[in-house]
Amino acid sequence: MDTKEIYARMGISPEVYEYGEKIIEKLLPRFDEIDRVAEFNQAKVLSAMQKNRVNAAHFAATTGYGYNDGGRETLEKVYADTFHTEAALVRPQITCGTHALAVALSANLRPGDELLSPVGRPYDTLEEVIGIRDSIGSLKEYGVSYRQVDLLPDSSFDYDGIRAAINERTKLVTIQRSKGYQTRLTFSSEMIGELITFIKSINPDIICMVDNCYGEFVQTIEPSDLGADMIVGSLIKNPGGGLAPIGGYICGTAKCVEQCAYRLSAPGLGQEVGANLGLLPSFFQGFFLAPTVTAGALKGSVFAANVYESLGFKVVPNSTEPRYDIIQAVELGSPEGVIAFCQGIQAAAPVDSYVTPVPWAMPGYDSEVIMAAGAFVQGSSIELSADGPIRPPYAVYFQGGLTWFHAKTGILMSLQKMLDAGLVTL
Repeated sequence: MDTKEIYARMGISPEVYEYGEKIIEKLLPRFDEIDRVAEFNQAKVLSAMQKNRVNAAHFAATTGYGYNDGGRETLEKVYADTFHTEAALVRPQITCGTHALAVALSANLRPGDELLSPVGRPYDTLEEVIGIRDSIGSLKEYGVSYRQVDLLPDSSFDYDGIRAAINERTKLVTIQRSKGYQTRLTFSSEMIGELITFIKSINPDIICMVDNCYGEFVQTIEPSDLGADMIVGSLIKNPGGGLAPIGGYICGTAKCVEQCAYRLSAPGLGQEVGANLGLLPSFFQGFFLAPTVTAGALKGSVFAANVYESLGFKVVPNSTEPRYDIIQAVELGSPEGVIAFCQGIQAAAPVDSYVTPVPWAMPGYDSEVIMAAGAFVQGSSIELSADGPIRPPYAVYFQGGLTWFHAKTGILMSLQKMLDAGLVTL
């Protein structure tokens, strides 16, 4: 039995398989470059682990208060050294990326302060954290105001608008690296660094926080290398390497991270409490694997862009543009297209492959959302997944794949479902 035959048994026709193989042949030089970045980042993580003398004793479980947890403290030093920051907070008590962002914002803002987004409207789930959409416990309820400056039509920063928006109350600037449910470009670390330099030139005391979700290890540098006071993310995305079952991180200046620790636990407790509950082996090992896992996901997004652009669909980034996160947006033009694509991704999953995803009113979103994610960790978007809101322009957002080969399988299966539904022709 050859590879084509086993794909056929899974439901991927020889026609679809061959279509994909022709595209892959042209992508091998780009895949080589992705591997070179992964090698650099692998060495960076390994160096940080060796510097901090990671050993088997650091994998021991702690319970209760978690006092004197040497493994937890060492893991946070590894994160800080990898991302070149003064300090880090890496905890299973941070439940998701939105939670990590909420902690970072609420910890470093006070009543009367103003939060500024110079990159337009934030991701849907952050709208309720801020209070753009009213929600219990929002920053708005605590007297924190919000202002945003939309991007220019070419997705570049409106520097004049940003300068005009900054005032004496502006305390913190939030910069979302990835596109969220938009079809704008993702920002490179260099672009974010230029924006931070501009903001600091106006007021050096403004805290610059970067939502780094989906962007870790995609480049050889991170926003923290270029002036970010905090970078924030989720461990069930890139840095968890597919092994972390929960958690989030905040890396940044010692002052900002200390504020976050007190917000996460309680005043007077800070980083001293928080049991690891036996999760440190997966946290350490997942972080060690993260550069190569991220590389596999990147190859999948490049492949997806080339497959769907060749069929006439708009893709963001396009088939040749550089990558600054693992997400691939594909504008499919109809609800049926989004649903068929997601059903293909689900059918390619190792878990719940027999389940048919359908749109539903998911908490935190303002329209129905369909999500395909047959993952070992619920909601893990470093694993093969796709999702999107059922609203114009009917874009689907594909990401993840613990291996390149699984990402490839998912894209081929999505194409098969589109073909079977009569939505594409090869």
